[in-house]
Amino acid sequence: MMTAASQNALAETYQEFVRPRRAISSIRDFARQKPLAAVGGLVVLALIILSIVGPWVAPYSYDGFDIAARFQGPSTQHWFGTDDQGRDQFSRVLFGARTSVVVAFSTTLITTIFSGMLGAISGYVGGMFDTILQRILEIWQAFPGLIFLIFVVSILGPSELNVIITISLLLTAGTSRIIRSAAIALRSQVFVESAKSLGASPTRILIFHVIPNLFPVVIISASVQIGAVIIIESSLSFLGFGVPPPHPTWGGMLQDSQRFMREYPYLAVFPGAAIAIVVYSFNILGDGIRDVLDPRMRGSR
Repeated sequence: MMTAASQNALAETYQEFVRPRRAISSIRDFARQKPLAAVGGLVVLALIILSIVGPWVAPYSYDGFDIAARFQGPSTQHWFGTDDQGRDQFSRVLFGARTSVVVAFSTTLITTIFSGMLGAISGYVGGMFDTILQRILEIWQAFPGLIFLIFVVSILGPSELNVIITISLLLTAGTSRIIRSAAIALRSQVFVESAKSLGASPTRILIFHVIPNLFPVVIISASVQIGAVIIIESSLSFLGFGVPPPHPTWGGMLQDSQRFMREYPYLAVFPGAAIAIVVYSFNILGDGIRDVLDPRMRGSR
């Protein structure tokens, strides 16, 4: 006869064995239902891996000058060619991937935390607090986005951290309003009313009942938002307000290629293609996640 302790240990071992299999099965089902989103997920995974191992696999340094190798076209020695200072474009694209990943994920994390807090509290509490906060957010959103970004970065100064802070400030207001709408819908749900009737405090209801049920909305918003962050960061770098040289960014590489566009178009093709492929991959992955997590979209193809 097995003791209770042995049975518990066996059950825990079985659960540890089953969890990875369930995860693999869920990924397989997702790929079968949303093949395009699965391809986007593979590209995103490759981007993350390259951003981590890029400095070790890059054949050259991102700021390695070689005047004798200026404006060499794509070749076996320089896969993406070289720029006006003889720097290897392939290496700079790899290093630029790290900048895009750090800015995109850090900004999305900060935006998700603060917009989630604002939206959940505002939507659940309601009343005068919600009215005042929404008017403030509407004023916040009324500023033209690009002007707001340039204004704040000009004050803070161009750096990776300041770019993350600035884009987070821009996106928090709009994201919080999406989460607020979901919180308002949850406020009238049966399980919330039941918790109230049992004497649960508003804080407890918000933490243990409302916020956990907002996770699907938060995940959908974050997955779709990452691609937008990469475009915004690239736009700032293109205009000279992003991460400053010598650190390479895809937008900065596009800006540098402007003067030589006619003679050496490859200088713009590769960083531009990197932006397009990555942003499209994040968008189709976000759409697939939305279709899976949003009950209204289930069954769509």
